[in-house]
This record gives sequence, C-alpha cells and structure tokens, in this order.
Amino acid sequence: MTVPILNASGCLDALTAAEVAQTLDVFVTKTVTPLPREGNPPPRIAETELGMLNSIGLQNPGIEAFLADTLPRLARLGVPLWVSVGGFSVQDYAQLCTLLSGREEVTTIELNLSCPNVDEAPETAAEIVAAAREATPKTLYAKLSPATWDIAETARAVADAGADGLSLVNTIRGLALAPTTLEPTLERGAGGYSGPALRPIALACVYACATAVDLPIVGMGGVSSGRHAVALVAAGASAVALGTVLFAEPFAARRVRVEMTEAAVALGYPSAAALRGKAHKSATFANLSAL
Repeated sequence: MTVPILNASGCLDALTAAEVAQTLDVFVTKTVTPLPREGNPPPRIAETELGMLNSIGLQNPGIEAFLADTLPRLARLGVPLWVSVGGFSVQDYAQLCTLLSGREEVTTIELNLSCPNVDEAPETAAEIVAAAREATPKTLYAKLSPATWDIAETARAVADAGADGLSLVNTIRGLALAPTTLEPTLERGAGGYSGPALRPIALACVYACATAVDLPIVGMGGVSSGRHAVALVAAGASAVALGTVLFAEPFAARRVRVEMTEAAVALGYPSAAALRGKAHKSATFANLSAL
C-alpha cells in the first residue's frame, strides 16, 4: 500500500500544467467561491528567507463558470479530483456543496475553513461542516488552520459534525518587510506563510489530531522530500500534499514518492504506509484506504 500524494490547493494550475497534475494521485483545485473573485491587489506573492507569503485572496471564476468550463476540462486529466470550496457564510458552503453534489467528476469536497487572506465566515468550523454534510453525500475533508491553540478540539468538533477527513494544515499568517523601505512586501500587509518553517507546526497539528479523531488526514506544510513526508505519516497522516516545493520543482511528486519508499526501507519497513502512527506510543488510526 502506498501513501497518496496530492497538491495543496492553489499550488498548481492543472489546466496549464496537465503533465504535472498527472504525476499526482489526487488533484485538488484552487478554492472556488459562489461568485467570481478578482482576488487581492498586487503584489500578492513574496519570497522570504525560508519560504513564501501569498495573499491571492481566493481569485477564481465562481462556481457557475467552474462547473460549466473548468471542471469538465479537469476531468479529462484522468486524475481523481477534489474540489476546494470557500465562502463567507454557512449558506455559501452549503450552496457550493449542493451544486457539486451531482457532479460525478468530483470525488471529494475540501472545505477551506482557514484562508488567512480573506475575511472568514462568522460561523464555527463545525457549523459549516454540518451544513455541508446536510447538503451533500460526497466525501468531505475539513481544511483547518494551524493558528488554533487547540486544533484537536476543532478536529473533534468537525468530526462530530460529519467531516470524513482532515487536511492539515493551511498556511499561517506572516509578514515580510522590504529591506529598503521597511514597508510590507504584500499590498494587503500580512499573508499566508508556506514553506520549511511550517513543517514542525504541521507535524504538531497532525500528531494532535491523529489521536483526537479516527479520521484520515492529509498532512501538508513544508514538505519537500520523502523524509518530510514520512515524518507526517509517522505523526498520523494517511496522505501528504505538496505545496511551495511545486513552484520550484513542478515534478517533485515523482522524487518524493521514490524517497518515501527509500526512507521507509532504510528504517526497516516495507513501505511508507507501514510507518503510519509510529510517532505515537499507542493509538488507533483510520484505514489508509479511506482516500
């Protein structure tokens, strides 16, 4: 059994890089909202010493254009599709899930509950998941923020509300200043940080949630090697997602997949999947086949 590799939502445009998307086990779309969004004003991407900041602001064509044009084109990739959805109220999420519910191209809906670059819905994550669960029978993954002090409590709440899995973690708010002006490098100021420094934060979140709930987890945050991926699996992840690394190395999934197996074998295990939960002294984990 292998550990599936996905892309983090927003880190790959499959329609302009189909051959890259086809190296993944699952492709996750950029977040779709009910209405079209132009996103935040530029500059909205900035490099830092240890990663990058983004403040895209959920730019997307809206659900109607997505269903009519984007989704049929993505389906031709031949890769299982997860659709990331976002909104500004519980009604937004319910509407999106209802519209996606009848589309056979969509295997899973990922609820983006934690984008740091837009105003969030006033309802709790659990309330949004409950409304989404009522709106669709499709598999639902809740994408949570690492900025929550007790992410395990949030995981339990969304599990009770009907989530089928967790995506851990989204970016965390960060700020960079231009060296000459000492003004923010992003027009909006702060943005979502991704990159190597996010990795220990993601590990802590996966570790906590894996013991709190019996749900499959997609671990992500600073993964750029097989050893990074194996660490997330040992912490309790069922699958891993690549994000920032794809900007510098689009075909990184091929290398990471090989490196995961090599890392597992070096530790005396037949596969990376066999390492799931090894960071815990004792725990019960969800079935790896849940994806």
